[in-house]
Amino acid sequence: MKNVKKEITKALGDELHEYLSLQKIDELLEVPKHENMGDLAFPCFELAKVFRKNPSQIAADLSASIKLSPLVVSTIKAVGPYVNFFYNKEAYTKELMTSVLKSAHTYGSHTFGNEKTIPMDLSSPNIAKPFSMGHLRSTVIGNAVGKILEKCGYNVVRINYLGDWGTQFGKLIAAYTLWGEGEKVRSNPIQELLALYVRFHEEAEKDASLVEMGRAWFVKLEKGDPEAIKLWKWFKEESLLSFKGIYNLLNVSFDSYKGESSHHQQSEEILTLLKEKGLLEESDGALVVRLDEEGLPPALIQKSDGTTLYTTRDLAAAIFRKKTYNHAASLYVVGNEQSLHFKQLRAVLKKMGYDWADEITHVPFGMMLKDGKKMSTRKGKVVFLEEALEKSIQFAKQNIEEKNPGLNQKEDVARKVGVGAVIFHDLKNDRLNDVEFSYEEMLKFEGGTAPYLQYTYARAKSILRKAEGDVTSYSFNAEDWGYAWSVVQKVAAFPEVIEQAAHYYDPSKVAKYLLKLAQSFNAYYANVRILETGSYQNGRLALTEAVAIVIGEGLRLLGVEVPEEM
Repeated sequence: MKNVKKEITKALGDELHEYLSLQKIDELLEVPKHENMGDLAFPCFELAKVFRKNPSQIAADLSASIKLSPLVVSTIKAVGPYVNFFYNKEAYTKELMTSVLKSAHTYGSHTFGNEKTIPMDLSSPNIAKPFSMGHLRSTVIGNAVGKILEKCGYNVVRINYLGDWGTQFGKLIAAYTLWGEGEKVRSNPIQELLALYVRFHEEAEKDASLVEMGRAWFVKLEKGDPEAIKLWKWFKEESLLSFKGIYNLLNVSFDSYKGESSHHQQSEEILTLLKEKGLLEESDGALVVRLDEEGLPPALIQKSDGTTLYTTRDLAAAIFRKKTYNHAASLYVVGNEQSLHFKQLRAVLKKMGYDWADEITHVPFGMMLKDGKKMSTRKGKVVFLEEALEKSIQFAKQNIEEKNPGLNQKEDVARKVGVGAVIFHDLKNDRLNDVEFSYEEMLKFEGGTAPYLQYTYARAKSILRKAEGDVTSYSFNAEDWGYAWSVVQKVAAFPEVIEQAAHYYDPSKVAKYLLKLAQSFNAYYANVRILETGSYQNGRLALTEAVAIVIGEGLRLLGVEVPEEM
C-alpha cells in the first residue's frame, strides 16, 4: 500500500532533508530482487560524496537512527550499501484486505484521468477482406488500453476507422466487373471478394493494364459514379455483417464506425486549407507538403490522377475528432510500420497551425507473423481470425469433456476459455514485439495462458463457495507468511500496475502481473490449508477473495471473460 511507502519516505526525509528531497527519496526507494531482503530498500550510493563515507557505513548509521512505528515497519536492517525495510506483515495485510474487499471490482482504480476525453482509433480493418489474425492485434490491444484508461478516470471513445476508401476498392471493383459472379458473392461474400482481390494482383503481374483499370475505377468512385458507388456500398454492407459477428465473439464494441469514406468529402476542404496557407507544392504532377525542416519526407496529399490518399483523409479525421471531442489525447492503435505516417500527420497539422497536433499519439505494435513472415491478404497468405477463434473454442470443449464432463454451461465456458486463450496469447507479449502465430502455443491451457488464469480464478471462487459465512475480521498465522506474503505483495501492487499500463499504453504489464499473482496464489494453495477451521481461516479466505477480485478485474481489463467454474 502506498501509505507505508510514504511513511518510510517521510522517516528517511527527517534524517536526510538537508541532502535529498522527499521526491528524490521516493524515486530512490526500490523493491529488492529477493523477498528475504525486505519489502523496500534505500540505496546509499548517492550519499557517499555528501557524507564522505562508505555507503555501507551510511546504511548502518541510517538503519540505527530512522524512527518508524513498529505497526508500520517491523524491522530495519542495513545490508551492505542498502537500508532494508521489512513491513509489519499482520498490520499491513489487515489494512490491504479491508481495502480490497471493500473496493471489490473498483480496486486498482485511479482518478488522474479527470474524465478527460480520449478518442481511440482501433481495429479498423479493410472492408471486402476477411478479418485475419493480422487485425487481431489492433483490436485486442486497443480494447484493453481503452478499458485500462477508463479505470484511470478517462472517457474513452472507441472509433473503428474502417478502411473503406482508397485505390484498393478501384482494384476490387475492376476485379468484380471482370470475373465476379453476383450469386457466388452473395452466398459467400468475404471469401469470394478475397479470391477476386488475390486474383487481380496475380493477373496484374502479367498484365500491367489492370493496374490502370483499377485506378480508373477509383477515380470513378471518388467522382460518385453510380455503378462504382453501388458496388462499393454492397461490399461494405457484407463486410460489416461479417465483422460484427467476430466483434461479438471477442466482446468488443465501438462508439463509432466512421471510416475513411466519412471524411472523403472533407478532403477538398483540406486541399483548400493547405493551398491557402501556401503549404502545397507540385511534385511530378502530385501535390505534397514539404517537411524538410522536420527531417521527414514530403507528405503526399493528392496523386497525379487527382485522387486523394489516406493522409488527406486522416488530416480531415484528426480535425473532426478535435472539434467533436475536444480531446486530451487522440490515440491511434496502429502497427509499427505506420510510424512515419503519424509523424507526417502531426507535422502537417502543426504547419496548418493546429497546436493540438502533439495530442495525436501513435500506439504502435509489432506484426503478427506466420512462419516468420508478415501475413498478406494480397498474396492470399492469411489465417482467418474467425477460424482461429472457432478452433480454440472447439479445443476448449474437448478439454472440458475430458477433464470435467459434468460441468454446467459447458458451451458458455468453452467460449470464454477458447476466445480468452486467443486474446491473452496476444496481450501477454510486449506490445512492440512481433508475435509468431502458432495454434500450438495459442491453445496451450497450462503455463502462461488465459485458461491458467481462468482456472486459478475458478479455484479461488470454489474455495469461497465451500466456506461458510462472510469474512469480516482477519487473523494471520505467522507460519503462513512463507507463502502468503508473496501473494499479499502482489495484490498490493495491482493499482501501480494499472497506472503503469495506462502510462505506457501497454496491456502486457497487466497480463504478466496476473501470471505472477496466479503462480504465487497456486503455491499458497498447495502449501496452506485454506479451509482448515480455526481462528486463521478468515484471514486465508480474505486473501483468497482478494486474489479472485484482482484476477477477475485484471482479465476484464484485458477483454477476457472469467467463468465461475471450470
